[in-house]
Amino acid sequence: MPQWSWSSAVSRKTARRISSSMDIRLSFEGDSTINLIPSTRQFVQLDKVGWIATLTLSRPPVNALSQEMIGELNQAVEALAVDETVSVVVVRSDQPHFCVGADLKERQAVAPNQVASVVSAIRDCFQNLAELPQPTIAAVNGSALGGGAELALACDLRVMDDDVRFGLSETSLGIIPGAGGSQRLPRLIGLSQAKELIFSARTIEAEECLKLGLADRIVPAARLHDAADSFARELARNAPLALRAAKEAIRKGMDLPLAEALDVEARAYAKTIPTRDRVEGIKAFLEKRIPDWEGK
Repeated sequence: MPQWSWSSAVSRKTARRISSSMDIRLSFEGDSTINLIPSTRQFVQLDKVGWIATLTLSRPPVNALSQEMIGELNQAVEALAVDETVSVVVVRSDQPHFCVGADLKERQAVAPNQVASVVSAIRDCFQNLAELPQPTIAAVNGSALGGGAELALACDLRVMDDDVRFGLSETSLGIIPGAGGSQRLPRLIGLSQAKELIFSARTIEAEECLKLGLADRIVPAARLHDAADSFARELARNAPLALRAAKEAIRKGMDLPLAEALDVEARAYAKTIPTRDRVEGIKAFLEKRIPDWEGK
């Protein structure tokens, strides 16, 4: 069973409060470490190696998003949001497809007056993912359609396999992208191209994803997980607090006028000044060695 730790920066009281709401068992090592031993989730796995955490979607056969699966995903994201020992997060699937969107069989049974709250829960989950302090990488295999595409869009970066099919297909079902797709897609690839994809409900393949900027890297399907892990290690070589500050500056500043955005950048930069990692980074550079980051 996977296990991960919180540093002493997270109080035991806070850890107990969160673990109680998330059905997580705790163990304590002295005064410095709080180990979190998650209960067995049925559809979402959370593992951690070093500074890198991996969220694995596992609902056969196509990772259709049921309400239970969204609940599990949101619980895992909430745990990561307060985990200062995680520097980079990878979201991937162990099924033939990344995620094909909502479970339409389940959705068909939802009363019309409850549909908005079900969709809101998905939207909130993906927003929580987008707002994680750590950089996130989606490893997208097979199909990412509807809500699955929106899940990938909620991540900072996307590595896709060369057989991928990506699309916001909602208008073909009489609805619209409701979990952030209508807002994140135009911010990522531009207004006109986003309109074309959403209005047409067209599914696109790997090369077009790369051309449009939806994919940051395209790799053979057999190498997808290794490539995503390698990408995560590439990011995790950098200072954990600097990665968080950089993401904060970009996320909070991108929709502001430049003068206000520069203030956001200055505040994010200021957070790195008193850190031990900043001292270590400069020292390691001068000594021509690899930094030993503490995340402090």
